[in-house]
Amino acid sequence: MALEAIRYRRGSLTVLNQLLLPEQLRYERVDGVGRAWEAIRAMEVRGAPAIALVGCLSLALELAAGAGPEGDVEALEAFVGERLRWLLTARPTAVNLSREAQRLCDAVRGWVQSPGVTPQGLRESIIEHIEGLLEKDREDNRRIGAHGARHILQRVPEGGVTLLTHCNTGTLATAGYGTALGIVRALHGQGRLTRVFCTETRPYNQGGRLTAFELLHDGVPATLIADSAAAAAMRDRGVQAVVVGADRVAANGDTANKIGTYQLAVAARHHGLPFYVAAPSSSCDPALPAGTHIPIEERPRRELTHLQDHCLAPPGIEVWNPAFDVTPHDLITGGIVTEWGVFAPAELRQALAERGAAGGQ
Repeated sequence: MALEAIRYRRGSLTVLNQLLLPEQLRYERVDGVGRAWEAIRAMEVRGAPAIALVGCLSLALELAAGAGPEGDVEALEAFVGERLRWLLTARPTAVNLSREAQRLCDAVRGWVQSPGVTPQGLRESIIEHIEGLLEKDREDNRRIGAHGARHILQRVPEGGVTLLTHCNTGTLATAGYGTALGIVRALHGQGRLTRVFCTETRPYNQGGRLTAFELLHDGVPATLIADSAAAAAMRDRGVQAVVVGADRVAANGDTANKIGTYQLAVAARHHGLPFYVAAPSSSCDPALPAGTHIPIEERPRRELTHLQDHCLAPPGIEVWNPAFDVTPHDLITGGIVTEWGVFAPAELRQALAERGAAGGQ
């Protein structure tokens, strides 16, 4: 059975509680925006694409159940905007939800101004728009996988490829297939993947609990390593490229991703390995000039000092626990892989502008 982070049908939304993996496979019911906010904030659901999908789908759920004002399209537009603004406060670093919220608000504004629009027609248009995001994410991920695999195989024309990845960027972080893990899956599907090393990704262990879990589930050859073993693996275990995801990409190509990504990029540069960032265009924020402007979420100290109920550090120790770090664009030597292709960081802004003008086709 395929793993799914999100299960949706009109009127029903459940998410796989990723706090319980790998011990339990339990789906939690999301009955509206408030519960979605809680699930995102608590990291029951995580991964920038999945956060955006669950947030938007929770709004579709409310609208399908009749929430919001009746009989007034302007009031319904205001209700949608208010619910989306609330969702955006759950976790600030990932930009996907903000981008999808803005696209939805722009679409709603256009529908409201259309002649003959009715409140029920507007409600249905919003729901259909949101439901379409699921298949779009899956298709974008497959394109990312294909583009990334092709680019890597140009560097390694013969034999198998050994990769290293960080955090979780697969089925559990998206609607399916994955971004950086989509590249891993594409290579595996072509019989060209020798092995992928996945870091444990402390302090929340998304690599050990989630990436290792889904790769093992899908029969992909994988080896789990401690975060502190990554540089040694690059030197001693035949790693040929590093492939990671991103929660936000600034206009200059700087990227924010799970804490520990920056040091992997530094180590990859030292070992002469290409460093790739895989992310859908919805993770790109061309309005933000550089990574120094990306808001970095800081998580509770307990995530670092405890493992479940087991204390790992002396009480009273000062803790700095950022959830993300920023990798400077000059360390992204392989390229930024989007559903449109692989771009050098300096090329990405122009590519986004051209694709935006063409409607993303």
